[in-house]
Amino acid sequence: MLWKMVARWAVMAIAVPLAAVGARRLSQAVEARRGPSSRTTRLLRQSADALQGISGRSSRRRRWWRR
Repeated sequence: MLWKMVARWAVMAIAVPLAAVGARRLSQAVEARRGPSSRTTRLLRQSADALQGISGRSSRRRRWWRR
């Protein structure tokens, strides 16, 4: 039981934020290659924002809204 809790914590604390960073970097790379704001890059950014919300961190795009 303890190992399952540790595994869940590791996924939420390490893997989910890394996946969000990876999705954001991939969207930037695609955007640099193909031009601004395609459907793919928008979907990647939205998924990165959703993953950051799951992990308990504030969204990078709406940070100005919370001030």
